[in-house]
Amino acid sequence: MDFNHTEERRMLADSLRRSLERGADWAALAELGVLGALFTEDEGGFGGHGFDIAVVFEELGRAGSAEPVLEAGLAGGLLADAGRADLVEEIIGGGLKVTLAHFEPGLRYDSGPITTSANEGHLSGRKSFVTQAEGSDRLLVSALKDGEVELFLVDTAAEGVTLHTTPALMGGTISEVTLDRVAGEAVGNAHTLQQRLAAATLAVCADALGAMDVARDMTLDYLRTRKQFGVPIGKFQALQHRMADVAIEIEMARSAVINAAGHLDAAGPTRDRHISAAKNLIGRTARLVAEEAVQMHGGIAMTEEYALAPVTRRLIAADHRFGDEDWHLARFMRLEA
Repeated sequence: MDFNHTEERRMLADSLRRSLERGADWAALAELGVLGALFTEDEGGFGGHGFDIAVVFEELGRAGSAEPVLEAGLAGGLLADAGRADLVEEIIGGGLKVTLAHFEPGLRYDSGPITTSANEGHLSGRKSFVTQAEGSDRLLVSALKDGEVELFLVDTAAEGVTLHTTPALMGGTISEVTLDRVAGEAVGNAHTLQQRLAAATLAVCADALGAMDVARDMTLDYLRTRKQFGVPIGKFQALQHRMADVAIEIEMARSAVINAAGHLDAAGPTRDRHISAAKNLIGRTARLVAEEAVQMHGGIAMTEEYALAPVTRRLIAADHRFGDEDWHLARFMRLEA
């Protein structure tokens, strides 16, 4: 089996990497076509499959980008499933920012049961872990209507919407959202939510993989230049062994991302089993790479000014998005049984 990317995906990765090195913002990413790579041709894009998602987010993770691309893919995918091609077109063009508000306090990583309710087109409840809500034009809110989970579009600046926002560990912002009888536009039911969350989980895994590559390269450069006893510390055999272990673990994580990307379009149980296997491995490996990079750098890695700091934060945060390693291990065991 050939695991190499197609020529189109390699060209997208190269173009995206160069653009991110120049400091590409949201508008530049949209102009480059990055957002279109998250959607299938039927949805108005030109990608939308597992390897398209992996290519995009590996580069975003490598660059440490905080642009709301994941949020666009997750919320935009749900809008595409609901037949809102008009809104998807706006998202792909960069004219609309939407983020999903689904998880609630006390639910941990589970999708339900939710308590936010919809009554006569007005929503009331609380949502937690809403990423990039500050700066988004709309919230795509899940709420109970007649006992079913439905999706509603809410203007972020609408009366009754309160955001409690803080900087996020992985970059960008994270908010707790309070909805007090907020007018919402009905979009449709949430029957494809698990499918879209699987794609978002793959995106997090690929993002972490890109950040791991950066942490590894920075550590190797440091080992080659930092000297003790008149020689680079990279000459010390103990550190060489540790770096070899890190390199092996990263390649195992890369294989897991490839495997998850290849099974993203599979049937639900098969897809979720492979996604959970990848997320469990990524969580463990990301933490290992972050810890080893800090320890082999020494004290300089603990300073905020050093470029490794945001990379290690991003790696640690990756484990907590859409289920940590323990949650995904438990889900994998249930699905495997």
